[in-house]
Amino acid sequence: MLTINGLEAGYEESMVIHKIEMEVKDNQVICVMGRNGVGKTTLLKTIIGILTPKQGSIHYQSEDITNTRPSQRARKGIGYVPQGREIFPKLTVYENLLIGLEAGKQKKIDEKVYDYFPILKEFTKRNGGDLSGGQQQQLAIARALVSNPSFLLLDEPTEGIQPNIVEEIQNVLIDIKQTAYTSMILVEQNLDFVKSVADYLYVIDHGSIVYQNDIDQVKDEEVFRYLSV
Repeated sequence: MLTINGLEAGYEESMVIHKIEMEVKDNQVICVMGRNGVGKTTLLKTIIGILTPKQGSIHYQSEDITNTRPSQRARKGIGYVPQGREIFPKLTVYENLLIGLEAGKQKKIDEKVYDYFPILKEFTKRNGGDLSGGQQQQLAIARALVSNPSFLLLDEPTEGIQPNIVEEIQNVLIDIKQTAYTSMILVEQNLDFVKSVADYLYVIDHGSIVYQNDIDQVKDEEVFRYLSV
């Protein structure tokens, strides 16, 4: 589904990720963990095309997308939920979802997103900026889902979210994996959450992959030594 070879990227002259090698199979959920500032967000921004890699390649469904624009990647089926949500605060919930439609070939909002997040249907006419943090995160995920992506990038979707909404998001991601056959790369700090959703784990430290394993083979202590400050 997605193959990354020798990927290096950063900001201006500063390289943040180094020689990243990663593969995501059909209907597989990959999680990326690591301390703050080690390159996780940089990796996702490079995959979606916000950052241009200095070295390496990205292939999606066997096609080289290394130098394609973010809009082209979105139309090929890659959805992106950025860290910090980045919803449009002055637009209504409905208008935010309509913008999500622009990324794909769907013509109308699938009612499934309201099944996943019923509060969004209740607050259709409410401005995004008037939602709570957890509701804004639900909106950010729903905005990515309305384009019916075949691949989803999620950057810390549970960060700063109350436990009941974390559980909702967890259930949604499991359902998407089981029913929509959508591959994902999930950046996350909560190992319990990761184990409930992911199939495979990568840990990044100082911009490089330092640990990887099938999720059922992961030993907590091996992961935590890269997460502790």
